[in-house]
Amino acid sequence: MHRVAIAAFLLGLALAPAARAEEALSLESKIPLSGVAGRIDHMAVDLARKRLLVAELGNGTLDVVDLTGGRRVEQVTGLREPQGVAYVQKTDLVVVASASDGSVRLFRGDNVAPAGNVALGNDADNVRVDPRSGNVIVGYGSGGLAIIDPEKRLKVGDIKLAAHPESFQLDAGSGRIFVNVPDAGQIAVVELASARQVASWREPGLRANFPMAIDGTGAMIATAFRQPAKLVLFDTKTGAATQRLDTCGDADDVFFDAKRRRIYVSCGAGEVDVFQADATGYRPLGRVATSSGARTALLVPELDRLFVAARAGLLGSDAAILVFRPLP
Repeated sequence: MHRVAIAAFLLGLALAPAARAEEALSLESKIPLSGVAGRIDHMAVDLARKRLLVAELGNGTLDVVDLTGGRRVEQVTGLREPQGVAYVQKTDLVVVASASDGSVRLFRGDNVAPAGNVALGNDADNVRVDPRSGNVIVGYGSGGLAIIDPEKRLKVGDIKLAAHPESFQLDAGSGRIFVNVPDAGQIAVVELASARQVASWREPGLRANFPMAIDGTGAMIATAFRQPAKLVLFDTKTGAATQRLDTCGDADDVFFDAKRRRIYVSCGAGEVDVFQADATGYRPLGRVATSSGARTALLVPELDRLFVAARAGLLGSDAAILVFRPLP
């Protein structure tokens, strides 16, 4: 009986993380994206219209999804590997950055009619909106952040970096931008006012830092490295790494859930890792299955939902947006 009890206890420990993860995220629905092939990249949201904007790199399209009805209502075609997307509330514009032609295309928010184009040369990628000015910041090329005035449809500034930028986050309070620059093995710290890099952080033994998130206070950033797969938390004042945690493979998005004091990491391995804060820091809460290749996601706190982009399957399944409801 003693051995049976020990075995049952160990089995319970093995199953506990998965059970806790299922309690953290509940799959609420799937929104089909029929006819969408290949890799799906980043997403954004138009909150007023409750629309999800989906950059479909492999398909060369932008899908507009009505979240109330759970269906696609518009599709923009003819894009050249769209990667980054953002919605600019101030000017009611959708901004799409494309890799192949380096374009940043603007579309009207109401009907996604073309509204302008800014050429950056090549590999236009992640897009962020400066909440203070309404300007759009786009990572591009072999090492740059372009600052674009969406109202004027003009590039009004440029910030040089050591190599191509991946995910980056703007801290509006300090006016700094934190940038993952994996080919240079660093996180770049940029001062937006002077348009220059003022520091670089390195984490020995880790490579391929792609996704990044910043917490609501601006005190901490979370960066996921792919080689090896680690989630690292940094103090934004000092650049010191405060925690290293194992995470899922091929991470491409990470988010802070301030309401529940959690972190979500979305991975191409077909999983979302959930981490929970406690008195000593963050600890693994569990792992939720998604779909192989479902790398990108978007947490929308205002809707209290996590959207995960699942690409079309090899056996003929349609691409879809997986809608998760965080619990409790």
